[in-house]
Amino acid sequence: MKAMVYRSYGGPEVLELAELPQPKAHVDSVVVRVRAAALNPADLAIQAGALDSAVATYFPVVPGWDIAGVVESAGLAAAEFAPGDEVVGYIRSDVQHAHGGLAELVSADVRTLVRKPRGMHFTEAAGLPLAGLTAYQAVVRALGVRPGETLLVHGAAGGVGSLAAQIGRVRGAQVIGTASEGDHDYVRSLGVTPVLYGDGVADRVRALVPAGVDVVLDAVGRGVLANAASAARPRARVASIADIGRPGVVPVFCRLDGDDLRAVADLADSGCLSVRVGSVFPLERAADAQRAIAAGGTGGKIVVTVGA
Repeated sequence: MKAMVYRSYGGPEVLELAELPQPKAHVDSVVVRVRAAALNPADLAIQAGALDSAVATYFPVVPGWDIAGVVESAGLAAAEFAPGDEVVGYIRSDVQHAHGGLAELVSADVRTLVRKPRGMHFTEAAGLPLAGLTAYQAVVRALGVRPGETLLVHGAAGGVGSLAAQIGRVRGAQVIGTASEGDHDYVRSLGVTPVLYGDGVADRVRALVPAGVDVVLDAVGRGVLANAASAARPRARVASIADIGRPGVVPVFCRLDGDDLRAVADLADSGCLSVRVGSVFPLERAADAQRAIAAGGTGGKIVVTVGA
């Protein structure tokens, strides 16, 4: 099968197209024919060796944790899925090896997969797992957003931020989202009130909510919590996926949880969640896809398509 691999740490330049043996379905896993795989900044960091001291790596490595595809075969104890089922998955492993998403086929533990939302194309669905899990675990688990509260999302046009804003609205919150001016129409399309980020953002939020917001999620980092601290009311609940270690701020890390992933997929299936796709690349151009995500400003998820 065809796959993109890297045989040493580095940037997009170390990716190469290779032929690998077809994966096998273990007792409680299935082989998925990948139709699309979304990229995340974490992919680039790990490929560069950022977690070498913590994660065992066995070259060659096939990168990619987010997939959408069709079950090709199922293990003897993998009764959850059958050949032909359309699935999405967050297939992160405790080790880095030749079982990532940038491949025609991948063997995945059934616990990492859920059924693909029926209304989503594979390219959109591929962008759901990691960003959706992170957003759900921030809004629901870490912050416990409740009906009637006001949620401020920093980076509401980004992958995690846009999904967090949508989940906040599902939870019954009024949502305000910071974004660049060019993304304001997109933020409005989510039912979210856009606010220009940058200097003076706290004043602009306070103009909308004079008493200050109840809940804050930072999906950007780069000091936005400090710059916009006065936008929140006293004792507001604050979480961040980027500014880790800040006093009074709950850190949010994406954790594989089957129930949470199913909840995210169900929200998408019911039409409550959409994924913004920025650019789509074929498998052979996965290095260009990595360059695009490294450059930023993509206006949505970067997705690699695999097969027909």
